Amino acid sequence: MLDLNTLNAPQKDAVTTTTGPLLVLAGAGSGKTRVITYRIAYLIENGVAPHTILALTFTNKAAKEMRERVTTLIAENETTNRIESTPLVTTFHALGVRILREHHDRIGLKRQFAIYDRSDSNRAIKKSLEKAGYDPKQFEPRKMLSIISRAKGDALSRTDFLDGARSFPERVAGEVWAHYDAILREEQAVDFDDLLLLTLNLLQKHTDVREQYQNRFKYVHIDEYQDTNKVQYEIACLLLNKERNLCVVGDVDQNIYSWRGANVTNILKFEKHFPGCKTILLEENYRSTQTIIAASNSIIEKNVRRPEKKVFTNNHEGDLISLYVAMNGTEEAQYVARRAQELISNGASPAHISVLYRTNFQSRLLEEAFLDANIPYQLLGTKFFERKEIKDILSYLRYALNPEITADLARIVNTPKRGIGKVTLLKLIEGNRADIKGKTLEKVAHFEQLIEDIGVYARAHPVSNTLKFIMKQSGMEESLKNDGEEGLERLENLRELVTLATRYDAFEHEEAIERLLEDAALQSDQDEMEEEKEAVRLMTVHASKGLEFPYVFITGLEEGLFPHERIVEEKGRSTHDDEEERRLFYVALTRAEKKVFLSFAHLRTIFGSERVNAPSSFLQDISDDHLQEENPNGYGGGGGETVVYLD
Repeated sequence: MLDLNTLNAPQKDAVTTTTGPLLVLAGAGSGKTRVITYRIAYLIENGVAPHTILALTFTNKAAKEMRERVTTLIAENETTNRIESTPLVTTFHALGVRILREHHDRIGLKRQFAIYDRSDSNRAIKKSLEKAGYDPKQFEPRKMLSIISRAKGDALSRTDFLDGARSFPERVAGEVWAHYDAILREEQAVDFDDLLLLTLNLLQKHTDVREQYQNRFKYVHIDEYQDTNKVQYEIACLLLNKERNLCVVGDVDQNIYSWRGANVTNILKFEKHFPGCKTILLEENYRSTQTIIAASNSIIEKNVRRPEKKVFTNNHEGDLISLYVAMNGTEEAQYVARRAQELISNGASPAHISVLYRTNFQSRLLEEAFLDANIPYQLLGTKFFERKEIKDILSYLRYALNPEITADLARIVNTPKRGIGKVTLLKLIEGNRADIKGKTLEKVAHFEQLIEDIGVYARAHPVSNTLKFIMKQSGMEESLKNDGEEGLERLENLRELVTLATRYDAFEHEEAIERLLEDAALQSDQDEMEEEKEAVRLMTVHASKGLEFPYVFITGLEEGLFPHERIVEEKGRSTHDDEEERRLFYVALTRAEKKVFLSFAHLRTIFGSERVNAPSSFLQDISDDHLQEENPNGYGGGGGETVVYLD
């Protein structure tokens, strides 16, 4: 039989509550995956047919882990190990594929329809813009796709979206959407968002289809419920039969994806959406020390829009949280590398160490420090010099000085968009410029003049100034400013490159360019480390969600950086959740099992200019009883009056 004695009382209550709607509010490290897997095994042990059980999550990794744990529990149980069918543990999108393939005829598609990735969608959006009579240079295809994607996630039809459009770009997106859908139908394809929206429409419009799945899935589980958007919420509701056997597990305090469409009200209003539901709190943390839990509680309790819960742990008190105040970003990175090296020297595995930061541009200094210290690391995401925008601007620089590099020409000739097509590019590469006529020739001539101007400027100015010149004159800066959240992230990366380039400004101009390009090539040539390899993990806080490490560094704790000052405007109103940054810091703290290291810099060079920083307001919310200052060189001070050192 399934051994429930390994569960605490609230966990056991959640596992054995098998009828009606159930909300499990699970604090960080409280064993939520354990609850879902044990609950599924418990249902099967008590006679529920496995194939009538559905469990939904958000990532293939999470689904795979949950599936394996359920399989192990079933196999170890003599009562269930001979059962032939299995529960369906999958992602929302994979479920959508399954449902749409089973009923492809209802939506006018072949069973083997294509699924567009983002590059396919961007190509189709560009074509749709042209069909609608708009210039793709004026209305960036990725921006149009982002608007349409968000609308689909909000379960809006094109007509409903147009009715609520508040701006000219939104009205354009509505027109483009019609042509985009036509292209998808013509190519027998759906995009990533359609996998959910078409599934919702199918369930809404066809009673027999809806009842088929309601009869098939008698028990529905949803993990990370706080991350569901409107269309996912509505699909979940339609899958339920009259018994409403729905179990959702989530944590309001870990809702950090509102910018991606996640709707925190789904979990906040669960009791309203499902009257008579049972709510269970999982408040015991099994991951972290008492010190870490106390600090994280003091952070998150300042948020107002959250159910009252107090996470606790019976683990030992543990080490104090270290706080290091650096003079600048370089010294901060060197401190992180030095302390990581000490941990490794004292027996810690590099893979047990994680370094977190708020935005991607911060990784560059950290990578350099780890390279200098010869500490193996793995960057979750693209390495700094492998990022597209960094490669783009360096290609401009390289091509301006050596126009024989056709690979650089191909990369930058239409970055940002200039209306120079592949046929024209081929003529340029083959040296057939004389065959280019009319307006295309004007565009080519304008591009060639830009390259000549960059070459002249580069030979007469410091390389950091040249990079600024390229950003502005090429149109990259303006293009990224108008490209939403992702564009602003990319722009910050370019500004970090300018900061890096200032160290080469003392050299003669062309020599400085050569040195910069050489260093960039050597770093970008490093192979990605395998996940199994012993290496320190570097990642954004967003990327760390769902992971845990014995030792966690949280860097850049400066006001304006973390919490970040960015407020996203959409549909003429702010969509910024002023509590989300605090939730993000809470997520960062609760990744740690044994020890947390916090750091910030008095001075940080951004876009080539030094800025004086105030410590993050989050630091004021952590009791001095839980902090230990680390300033071996006497720099700065944590808590109390901030000391700033200027040259």
